[in-house]
Amino acid sequence: MSERTSTSNEQRYRRRTDGEATEPPGETTAATEREPPTDAEAAETTSTEPTDSTGDDEPADTAVGARPTGAQATVAALEAAGVEHVFGVQGGAIMPVYDALYDADPYHVTMAHEQGAAHAADAYGQVTGRPGVCMATSGPGATNLVTGIADANMDSDPMVALTGQVPTEFVGNDAFQETDTVGVTRPITKTNFFAGEADTVGATVGEALAIAASGRPGPTLVDLPKDVTTGETTRRPQPADEPVTEDPPAADEESVARAARALAEADRPLILSGGGVTKGDASAELRAFATEFGIPVTTTMPGIGTFPEDEDLSLSWAGMHGTGYANMAISHTDCLLAVGTRFDDRLTGGIETFAPDAEVVHVDIDPAEISKNVHADYPLVGDAGTVLDQLDAALPDAFETAGRSPDDYEEWRQSCTDWKAEYPLTYATPDDEPLKPQFVVEATDELTPDDTLVTTGVGQHQMWAAQFWTYTEPRTYISSHGLGTMGYGLPAAIGAKVAAPDRDVVCFDGDGSFLMTLQELAVAVRENLDITVVVLNNEAIGMVRQWQDAFFEGRRMASEYPWVPDFASLAEAFGAKGFTLSEYDDTADTLRAAIEYDGPSVVDAHVDPAENVYPMVPSGGDNCQFALSEDQL
Repeated sequence: MSERTSTSNEQRYRRRTDGEATEPPGETTAATEREPPTDAEAAETTSTEPTDSTGDDEPADTAVGARPTGAQATVAALEAAGVEHVFGVQGGAIMPVYDALYDADPYHVTMAHEQGAAHAADAYGQVTGRPGVCMATSGPGATNLVTGIADANMDSDPMVALTGQVPTEFVGNDAFQETDTVGVTRPITKTNFFAGEADTVGATVGEALAIAASGRPGPTLVDLPKDVTTGETTRRPQPADEPVTEDPPAADEESVARAARALAEADRPLILSGGGVTKGDASAELRAFATEFGIPVTTTMPGIGTFPEDEDLSLSWAGMHGTGYANMAISHTDCLLAVGTRFDDRLTGGIETFAPDAEVVHVDIDPAEISKNVHADYPLVGDAGTVLDQLDAALPDAFETAGRSPDDYEEWRQSCTDWKAEYPLTYATPDDEPLKPQFVVEATDELTPDDTLVTTGVGQHQMWAAQFWTYTEPRTYISSHGLGTMGYGLPAAIGAKVAAPDRDVVCFDGDGSFLMTLQELAVAVRENLDITVVVLNNEAIGMVRQWQDAFFEGRRMASEYPWVPDFASLAEAFGAKGFTLSEYDDTADTLRAAIEYDGPSVVDAHVDPAENVYPMVPSGGDNCQFALSEDQL
């Protein structure tokens, strides 16, 4: 990578934390840099009258004699909420907001594509637990965010999208770059807003940020017409209110007592930890509860890392490509304590065969999830950590009443241990076959710290990264779960690194997934982000090819690439460091060099194109009937 004299991204973030200026002294935003309002916009923004509820009507400290604009109120709301970073792409309708952002506190990361901005903001929210913010202009800018918004919605990730819109008088007239953004995104957001007035836009943005992070997290959106963001407001931006501290919602005590009795009377209890444990920061409570009572733990894919996978009680993750021993445990448990999971089809397989012998205790903060897919015998609506503490307090009395103790689970724990030995995650490494992708994942894990953040695209590489990396901390496996978005990995790595500049970030991608968003390498180089991308290159959309071989009689239509680019050379062209890997003996040295390189690096790992992901539960199948090879499907 060529040398650059610009201040590194990490240094800039730290300077902001230390309160130092981030721009050369004396630089200001000239009024002439802003796009002048149209006659209609000028008419729209004159004679704005305050209302009784505005608070302080005096103008903010902007230019002498000038009143703040809706755009400045928008940015003031971000600052008041403590937003530190914004990901986006400039454009005409959103330009006033960008102008207001010019000398504001949040640091803006200019992405190569709006979809990348949404994914980066999504990953930022996953790592920090605070809403990631993305911005785009109207029309194609807004619609390019849609995939990322839908992704965040499926995975309950906190995110706020700010989109430009044509002036209000043009809305509905098919104006240039007009789209009904509110209508398009209504099904995939917790809520969205059409900002109608400059006086209220700041409060609207603040509300969107609060809703995104509250309860069950998720994405929100504010559509910002250009006349609203250029219009003046008499409302002086107010400092943020002191947050109102409320106790996390607890479950009904009688329901908790009944659930505790069910667990105490069970012979084969099992904890299923979902993404809600991550969102609720309840990993400590989960670990304490499972350890105290000796209950084995399996996770969903979004729940990976909520329980350390190097613990004896860990069964890793369950579902279509989960471990054989996790799926065996689910199929034989007689009491399933499911915390923060929506029981999606990739976890359950066929609903009628899922945990067939179990009474189900379902803990979730969202009552809409209770019994939506799997019937809950003991519904517990509340915050994950709070409800686990309630169960922890109730279970000793339940044991005493039942005349039992955690020692009665010993035979069950031994069964789980036996399944681990019987169905380990293994793979062969014959000398006459190409490099195995699982080996590359394991080797990378060995070379990096335990708190490394792993992002992935979607496909076979995503499963191998989940199976063959040992996760011991929450918020370290950052992926697209519910929507299954190819191309998620690289922009997510950017968002993750911006969120945690002092931690290692590794992105596992497939060649097909990488090709969808590789333009974001330009951002990683520009921002000097120290991320490592490992492309498990099998010259195919591997998961599609695997399914075609298994279920479509090997007709590999549009799943194989007769030619793929040299990703190492592409990386160099972008200004990153490129590496090529194809031999076992070179694996450790190549990966170490890529990880130690101070900047973005890409390892083009040529892996066995015939390798498939196993175990595998066929779609809609029985979890205990998992296949370990294609001939078992």
